[in-house]
Amino acid sequence: MSEAPHGAPIKTPGQLIAAVIAGFGIPVAIIILLAVYVNNSTRTGAGTDIEQSVKERIAPAAQVDIRDANAPRVYKSGEEVFKAVCSACHATGTAGAPKFGDAGAWAARIGEGYDTLLHNALNGKGAMPARGGTSPDDYSDFEIARAVVYMANGSGGKLAEPAQPASGAAASAGASGAAAAPAGASSNENAQAAAAVAALASVPQAASAAPAAGAQSADAAQAGKALYEQVCQACHAAGVLGAPKFGDKAAWAPRLKEPMDTVYNYALKGKGAMPPKGGSNASDADVKAAVDYMANAAK
Repeated sequence: MSEAPHGAPIKTPGQLIAAVIAGFGIPVAIIILLAVYVNNSTRTGAGTDIEQSVKERIAPAAQVDIRDANAPRVYKSGEEVFKAVCSACHATGTAGAPKFGDAGAWAARIGEGYDTLLHNALNGKGAMPARGGTSPDDYSDFEIARAVVYMANGSGGKLAEPAQPASGAAASAGASGAAAAPAGASSNENAQAAAAVAALASVPQAASAAPAAGAQSADAAQAGKALYEQVCQACHAAGVLGAPKFGDKAAWAPRLKEPMDTVYNYALKGKGAMPPKGGSNASDADVKAAVDYMANAAK
């Protein structure tokens, strides 16, 4: 059996040159095109944004945020504070928190009144930390009060929007007394509130501090009267900021129906617009003595 002769595919020098060029040129062209495609595609992996990575690495460890101390403060709305702080628990009802919009869960709490709601928000209750885990530098008492009213009214309540504190001393005072003044207060009441908060801010701490061991007054009534005159009368003498007026039996009656330990606790830890210990650093014993002094005057 015979076989047909096989001919070489490359028969001329030109064909040989073309084959060599094709053998090397085509793969090189493909590699170049792939490199261009990869280099121009969007990179989304970690560390692929070289410019941003360099900026992050050379950024200083700390930055100074300079603010104008005289610039008017822009307070956040209740909704803004709720979204930033309170929604972590109240949006879903986590850890027993009443869910926003759940009128049934909020009804009993709203029934306790605005002062109690604000007191719980500022000082904490159950699993909820004081101020929702923030500090007065993050959100003022007035902003916390706005958030309380926003949540309560969004869940069936009809609380009045707290009045914005006056600028200056009243706005910077930790008590934020003007924040808790009822909406629609007269200009005279607002002036009294500002004066009272300013008085709290200027209380001489050394005078109200607990005396050294062995120097405690033997007469608790005198100690309570002295603390009242130094601190408490700023609000209780005229009954501003919702404070029960000294000697006003009607104003004190509902408070004195509660156990005295509860009344002491309000004075020691704060309630509504009243800061803990009236803004002083008096001893617990002297604070209780001042409460007794005011309570006895209203009996």
